[in-house]
Amino acid sequence: MRFVRHRTDQGPRLAVLDDEDVLIDLPAALDLPTLLGDDGRLFETADTALRTASRGVPLDAADLTAPLDPPTVRDFSTFPEHTAGIARNRDPDAGVPEEFWEIPAFYFSNPYATVGPHDDVPVPPGCERFDFELEVAAVVGRAGRDLTVAQAAEHIAGFVVFNDFSARDVQFHEMRLRLGPAKGKDTATALGTVFVTADELQDRASGTSYDLTMRVLVNDEPIGADRLDNMAWSFPALAAYASRGTWIRPGDLLGSGTCRNGCLAELWGRYGEDVHPPLRPGDVVTTEVELLGGTRNRIVPGGAPHEIRPGSGPGNACW
Repeated sequence: MRFVRHRTDQGPRLAVLDDEDVLIDLPAALDLPTLLGDDGRLFETADTALRTASRGVPLDAADLTAPLDPPTVRDFSTFPEHTAGIARNRDPDAGVPEEFWEIPAFYFSNPYATVGPHDDVPVPPGCERFDFELEVAAVVGRAGRDLTVAQAAEHIAGFVVFNDFSARDVQFHEMRLRLGPAKGKDTATALGTVFVTADELQDRASGTSYDLTMRVLVNDEPIGADRLDNMAWSFPALAAYASRGTWIRPGDLLGSGTCRNGCLAELWGRYGEDVHPPLRPGDVVTTEVELLGGTRNRIVPGGAPHEIRPGSGPGNACW
């Protein structure tokens, strides 16, 4: 099944899509994490709505917001070519580090930064090198802790397109302290138009993932493309690692990490900074993933950073 959330006069409303891409509203006040947390309730609620509810607006006419508000967001690194390209921003001879093959590393992103598939995205304060990241996120459907990879596969409810906007200059500056990324990823994460349940992709299973094409465009100019099954780590492996020593819960997002050629920073590292300028106000970033929909966000001006000074230290630098 495929689910969307749209804006109405009564607030955001979750809906299931019928075979003609028309929204069929689910009962008010229901959200995706709540329905996922009650085993089987999502499908039962959607089945009832499809049989009994009145038809709504077509998908292409709906005012869509993000399909869910995730409680937590973990963003992994699973595409080796992307990892090598990013590393070459600092070392032109860099490759894929050994640690990449030892653990599916991730960082926690900001769930409050979630924006809709067509929302405007402001440039973060003080950012001069704004970027996008083409990804897919798995949505956790059942709570679990210390899961094996086999067990974790049963805890993935479905998938959504994930565009992790990134302030690269802020990110690389803060990571000199061996922390982060944090503030460099703090402004906007766009989620795609549609949440697609895992059963919809069964016949596209391939290798560690799914045989789905991915591409990203800026101002309708193709920038990069890849396939989701080029992931080196599977989504169940991500869920298992995320659950190690802690809980994953319904609605949590597990990002695939950026695909090959799925962001500007990777291209800068591989081909030089002249290959494409950073995002500027007025640019439109479009992501597309086969069967999963995508995003289309316009970049708009952001605010100026407020001065912050330490209590002591060389120069009392402000940022």
